[in-house]
Amino acid sequence: MQNFTFWNPTKLIFGKDQIEQLHKEIPQYGNKVLLVYGGGSIKRNGLYEKVITELKRMDAEVFELSGVEPNPRISTVRKGVEICKENSIDFLLAVGGGSVIDCTKAIAAGAKYDGDAWDLVIKKAFATEALPFGTVLTLAATGSEMNSGSVITNWETNEKYGWGSPAVFPKFSILDPVHTYTVPRDQTVYGIVDMMSHVLEHYFHLAENTEFQDRMCESLLITVMETAPKLLSDLENYEYRATILYAGTMALNGILNMGYRGDWATHNIEHAVSAVYDIPHGGGLAILFPNWMKHNLHVKPERFKQLAVRVFGIDPSGKSAEEAALEGIEKLREFWTKIGAPARLADYGIDASKLQIMADKATVNGEFGNFAKLSNKDVMDIYKASL
Repeated sequence: MQNFTFWNPTKLIFGKDQIEQLHKEIPQYGNKVLLVYGGGSIKRNGLYEKVITELKRMDAEVFELSGVEPNPRISTVRKGVEICKENSIDFLLAVGGGSVIDCTKAIAAGAKYDGDAWDLVIKKAFATEALPFGTVLTLAATGSEMNSGSVITNWETNEKYGWGSPAVFPKFSILDPVHTYTVPRDQTVYGIVDMMSHVLEHYFHLAENTEFQDRMCESLLITVMETAPKLLSDLENYEYRATILYAGTMALNGILNMGYRGDWATHNIEHAVSAVYDIPHGGGLAILFPNWMKHNLHVKPERFKQLAVRVFGIDPSGKSAEEAALEGIEKLREFWTKIGAPARLADYGIDASKLQIMADKATVNGEFGNFAKLSNKDVMDIYKASL
């Protein structure tokens, strides 16, 4: 275990009807509020009206930015920054899933930066301050509601990068499982894959003496795998939605990975795919992660075996570490396929024609990955195995 400092200032407000906390939480930051949301589902399911009611209770002056994309774009971020600067916005409220929150983080930081917000995403500049913001979460997936990371796409250049700063932790996040009832089955599946992938990214590291962290990761994976089929058969079950919602937050708020740094290569590989083809992030991860695992099995076979035995129930008797590990990887693939996740790039109509373009984008800054360093050729091999 490595030395570490854990700090997470986000207030987590969890449970039914907690939307009523909005009018108590926001006034301490100011009166001018920019409401950020996506394609309109919050208006169809009534959440928009609930939010507006709470904002009226605090006599807020409300501005709106709608239409945030599933892979949020820098063009939308720029619109939000302009609104904030022109109207002296005090506080931003993101109502939606991880994409809306990621976009809001970029707007909040961009509003305090003199240059183009894309500079922050490509790390040309570092966000040292940001407007305060809160979130009302509607999708269990990314964990963005309780961390300081964000992923933004530049569709004009087909670039998609993750970035972050301690300045963009949400001040608070409201998580009501009821707000996730109307999430369609496919989006629910993508969210489940995404949170499981976050845990797997943590799990593959090179630090020693992380037994407790390992057990936390394993228990979260087991809980999600036990709950997911039940939820997908009963999408408006409060208990199942609550379990998955909480798991998504815990998967990426820093608690699971104290004392070590996970790999995170698969996310980088997927970002290159969705930057070119604009596919769902969770769908891309479902396709790529098992192939990343097979490609890097040789690095630390015993770690893959541990996952196979503890999480997927593989009997290791009479098997090498590699053999047991491969069975575990196949069990992961089977689970994701069973709940309806894609297994091949071909499921999205992706062929070999742009693999090199994607590999070049993934390796634009050179080799990457903390568990196993991947070269351009490694990335190409993983893409080819995923066709």
